[in-house]
Amino acid sequence: MKLVSSRDFNQDVTAAKRAARLEPVFVTDRGKPTHVLMSIDAFRQLTGQTETIVDLLAMPNLPEIDLAGSAHEAWTRHEGIG
Repeated sequence: MKLVSSRDFNQDVTAAKRAARLEPVFVTDRGKPTHVLMSIDAFRQLTGQTETIVDLLAMPNLPEIDLAGSAHEAWTRHEGIG
C-alpha cells in the first residue's frame, strides 16, 4: 500500500498512476486516507466484474472488418435463392 498526500498527487498524477499499476495508492488529506487509486484490473478483480463489450471494442490492434463488402456479398448470395 502506498500513501500519497493530496498535494503530491496533484503535482504528479502520472507517478501516482504508475504506482497504482502495482498496488493501490491511498491519497491523503491532512494525513487521513480519502481516496484510493487502483488499476482497472485490480478494481475488476475486487468487484468481480469482467470486461464489457465497450472494453472489447476499444481494444487496439484488432483487424478491420469491411462491413459494407460483407453485407453486399451476403445480399448477393441470398438473391440467387428462390
